[in-house]
Amino acid sequence: MVPSITIYVRHADDCRYRDDETWKRCDCRKHLRWSFDGKQYRRSAKTRSWSSAEETKRQLETSFDAGGKPDTVEETRKTLQAAIELFLKARKNKGLDPSIVAKYERELTRFRTFCQARAKFFPSDINLELLIEYIATWDDLYPSSATRQQVQTRLRRFLRFCHDCDWLHKVPRLEPITVDEPPTMPLSSEEYTRLLAEIPNVFNGGRYEAGKVIRVQALVQLMRYSGLAIRDAVTLRRSEILWDPKKKLYRVTTKRQKTGTHVSVPLPLAVAKEILAAPPITRTDGQPGDSEYLFWTGGGLEQSAVTNWQHDLRTLFRSAFGQDTSFTPHALRDTAACGWLTKGISMEKVSKLLGHTSIKTTEKHYLPWSKARQDELDTSVVASWEADANA
Repeated sequence: MVPSITIYVRHADDCRYRDDETWKRCDCRKHLRWSFDGKQYRRSAKTRSWSSAEETKRQLETSFDAGGKPDTVEETRKTLQAAIELFLKARKNKGLDPSIVAKYERELTRFRTFCQARAKFFPSDINLELLIEYIATWDDLYPSSATRQQVQTRLRRFLRFCHDCDWLHKVPRLEPITVDEPPTMPLSSEEYTRLLAEIPNVFNGGRYEAGKVIRVQALVQLMRYSGLAIRDAVTLRRSEILWDPKKKLYRVTTKRQKTGTHVSVPLPLAVAKEILAAPPITRTDGQPGDSEYLFWTGGGLEQSAVTNWQHDLRTLFRSAFGQDTSFTPHALRDTAACGWLTKGISMEKVSKLLGHTSIKTTEKHYLPWSKARQDELDTSVVASWEADANA
């Protein structure tokens, strides 16, 4: 028995005919599919030409007519579980941070459980309706719209992987998730003073080890005056605070982990000395940590150290400003950036100080605080008045 073999097109994302799998005249990859004994089979025609795909189809039909069996061709009913396992292996092979791979694993396990509860066991079972229903369950799992956007991005990478492996005919087009951008929240001078004053009240004694107050204040000061994000601050090495003998000042010289961008930011002398004087963190076994690091033992997972410090700083902010405060540890970076801008430092220079890869990122978050830009606008408006008066 010769099965009915169909040619279909797997369009590129930017193909104008991507919604029509039978379109013959585009330059996208052509594939074959058929059913045999209740199983579905697919294979690449290994061509972008419809006429060449027709020839491959005829050859395959001839093979079946001569007694060929399905096991001589490519069978792609890969289970969802097997697809996820291979995808995670590919992520690890790429050298992704283990914490990122763990996110993929956790989220795709949830997706697989959701699919199996609806009798969907194969990547080929995934369609737009299923994905819409799944994403509708995210509000409770991921209250932050930014988190939901990241989860959707990771899910799309998995779907694209399945498509590239020929397990999923088409990647459904998901509506983008709009992120509710939190307002930029710099601390005023009074608020920053209150925050520092609260540190001994929160971290002195109790379950906290000796030196905790000094270290918390040093980290807060570092983030406030360097503009470093919390991950970069927590993993900063002592050797990355350098003395500049010509200018007689200390500077933080490091590379941002998020963007890989080099940053070099001067520090007030008193702040730099306070940071360098902070005692090393004690390890859980009671031994001193690696003295090369200022706020990390140098052992264990880096992400765990960052998470612990995030918890400590959130506790501090809530103690200083109330449980419902909108301030987060990122407010320290905002305070540095807004402080530079209101003092007249240009947006381009602040972008470099923050380690942004594009000035557009800086403008997106900090444009209202640019004194230089406002001065330029004011000058232009005043000049227009003078032009009207002389007309």
